[in-house]
Amino acid sequence: MATDLAPPPTKAASKSGHRRPGAGLRALFGRYRWLYLMLLPGVAYFAIFKYLPMYGVTIAFQDFLPFLGYSGSPWVGFKHFEELFSGPDFGRLMFNTLFLALLHIIFVFPAPIIVALLLNELRINFLKRSVQSLIYIPHFLSWTIVAALTYVLFAADFGVLSGWIRDVLGDTSKIDYMAQEDWFRPLIILQQLWKQTGWGTIIYLAALAGVDPQLYEAARMDGAGRFKQLWHVTLPAIRPTIVVMAILASGNLLDSGFEQIWLMTTSLNRSVADVFDTYVYYSGITQGAISYSTAVGLFKGVAGVILIFGSNWLAKRLGQRGLF
Repeated sequence: MATDLAPPPTKAASKSGHRRPGAGLRALFGRYRWLYLMLLPGVAYFAIFKYLPMYGVTIAFQDFLPFLGYSGSPWVGFKHFEELFSGPDFGRLMFNTLFLALLHIIFVFPAPIIVALLLNELRINFLKRSVQSLIYIPHFLSWTIVAALTYVLFAADFGVLSGWIRDVLGDTSKIDYMAQEDWFRPLIILQQLWKQTGWGTIIYLAALAGVDPQLYEAARMDGAGRFKQLWHVTLPAIRPTIVVMAILASGNLLDSGFEQIWLMTTSLNRSVADVFDTYVYYSGITQGAISYSTAVGLFKGVAGVILIFGSNWLAKRLGQRGLF
């Protein structure tokens, strides 16, 4: 019976009694040649724009001079890394970057999960789709527009919200929220919440759509209310998605986002606004320290890779399905 169900031998296997090396691989490519052809543009994109430029990290170990090029610039080893770690700016940059990352983890990361859970509880489809469309829109606005809107709302002279706050509190003094150090981080987090929360709910809503409705029926038969269904059915069902998104987010802990931070930075709040992303721009572009800024960027990238592998290992140790 087993021989009747066995696949017919290929030409390469029938002649010599065994499969010729590489015949299975050629057959696989021949069978799915159109899928592999569709894969070529993506592979070419990553090869040209992601992997090929990685050769430029050698600048971090050189005193790079543009007219001498990669091969002619003198090698200095870990000189620029020593300057980074022993310099006066490293502690401030690390604190500012990690503090923003901590605020992002506390406020921004859970926001799409909470919004997705709330939307999942809506039973009126028209209202649900309308809310989804409205909260998706800010994602398509550039950070330049977001910063301009923030300035219009919180400017000391003509800000709409700042004027409303003065009227409510009865305070005649003008508070410049855009320039004060104490208000820089709250404004950054508010911008991220407004711009990214709606878009982030797409993944979690897709995960919620895959939850078996029979689980909710069984929970209701056991007397579970809406909150217990949420706690014992919904959250465990989307836990693997949350873990994967947390692992991916861990790799961006030192990536605060250049454009947003740079647009919100002024001469008055620079002490709390400087992060590694903006520091690379200031040192590399405005000051011409190309090798030093490359070393800073390489340190940030290596730290991100370590964080991804570490968080993936931790997730597996806690019994969750990791990213790889």
